[in-house]
Amino acid sequence: MAVSPIPLYPGGLVVVQPQRRKHCAGCRRGPLPLLVLEDGVPRCLDCADLGHLVFLPRGDTALTRRAREESALWAVVVRFDRRRGRYDRRGLLVEEPALARAEARCLVDAEARRRRRARDARRRAVEDERFTAAFAAEIVRLFPGCPADRARAIAAHASARGSGRVGRSAAGRALTEGAVTSAVVAAVRHVDTPYDQLLMSGVPRYEARRRIAPALAGVLREWAGAADAG
Repeated sequence: MAVSPIPLYPGGLVVVQPQRRKHCAGCRRGPLPLLVLEDGVPRCLDCADLGHLVFLPRGDTALTRRAREESALWAVVVRFDRRRGRYDRRGLLVEEPALARAEARCLVDAEARRRRRARDARRRAVEDERFTAAFAAEIVRLFPGCPADRARAIAAHASARGSGRVGRSAAGRALTEGAVTSAVVAAVRHVDTPYDQLLMSGVPRYEARRRIAPALAGVLREWAGAADAG
């Protein structure tokens, strides 16, 4: 897997959370919890003139944005994710007085932001409910033999926000026939065939799919109501 380079952030420096034990090339201190790469060699924050900064973990968007605005000097903290093969953002290093000012600003409008988050959550819930209903209706249109409760369950699973499933893809949001059919096929495979049991018994995925193909096709034919479906 190709390793993505350390990302650059306009206006900010980049500090790395190393996965391996690293020592500063200048003062030899280590192992370092955070480091800066200068000319390809690690430097501790003190040697990189960043030792006075404090770490703000990611998670609070408003606090992060305001701390960055308040801090004359700041750095993005990243850590390499082996599974994804890329560096992920973990937080910021900011000046301590700047963080205090940002926290004070957040306290002033905390209630307003809480109400706004609640409104946004309700709006998203309504949007998700409408989309799930539309997805379920499209399943029933393509597969009129599919029970209504199954169509709803398939639609809810495929379109769950943040799941990365087919219903959240561009094709899924457009309710294309291919995306809807893919969601139905996946549901039938896991619920109506012994596919999961085969995987748990050590059968390779492609072989398991081959074995359950007749049962899968049978359910799809029944739901589609046509002899040549599937």
